[in-house]
Amino acid sequence: LPAGFRIGGTRFEFMPKEAPKPAKMTLTLIALEQPTTAFAAMFTRNAFPGAPIIVGRKRLLEPTLGAVIINNKISNVCAPDGVATSEQICAATAKHLGFTPAQVLPSSTGVIGWSLPAEAIIAALPNAVSTLAGESILPAAEGIVTTDLYPKIRRAQVGAGSIVGIAKGAGMIEPNMATMLVYILTDIAVPRAELRAMLTRAVDASFNAISVDSDTSTSDTVVALSSSRVPFNDWSAFERGLHQVCRDLAEDVVRNGE
Repeated sequence: LPAGFRIGGTRFEFMPKEAPKPAKMTLTLIALEQPTTAFAAMFTRNAFPGAPIIVGRKRLLEPTLGAVIINNKISNVCAPDGVATSEQICAATAKHLGFTPAQVLPSSTGVIGWSLPAEAIIAALPNAVSTLAGESILPAAEGIVTTDLYPKIRRAQVGAGSIVGIAKGAGMIEPNMATMLVYILTDIAVPRAELRAMLTRAVDASFNAISVDSDTSTSDTVVALSSSRVPFNDWSAFERGLHQVCRDLAEDVVRNGE
């Protein structure tokens, strides 16, 4: 992991009300040690975005971001009270981390049309928080997968810092962007405006240029976060590293295409 980040997660059993038989969900938590002003995100252009996309677009207007909470199994798309449920989960996550609800970004992937089990997720949060650690991004890469055959992780060294990205995605892959969740973490101190401009260019040259099955998802998300721990000012070198991580992850998604 780049400096300034911690990863946690947990897996729990719940009963979907739409299909009452036991199912398992994984919660993955990406937390900064301190909220950052340097964050960027791009989302699906699907006309029916999921609740996490609606909330995530609002988060882009906030001054800082401190964490991302991710669940698999249910995408929280076309679900009753989906936005309110996402906000409820963000508020509960923020309480555990000492952040405000607006400093937490939600992500969900999985079945469309089902409701998130908010009570079960909130009950599982303490376990996810208790596992937060700063050594490896692998638990997050494993936690976000659904139909993926393997976790997808790519890294670029840039000066004294690094850019590390993880992705999930194997089906419903068609610009823009693909049925993907992508999280890119860096400890390089890159200003917010520059990070957002560079992420747009990197996504257009990678995730917006791939296709597996011509289906555009309702949940596509690419998030970039900087902990700003490593001073740096060679933005062309940083952008090359960012492009490399995005291209490598995009190729991994296609390589694993359903």
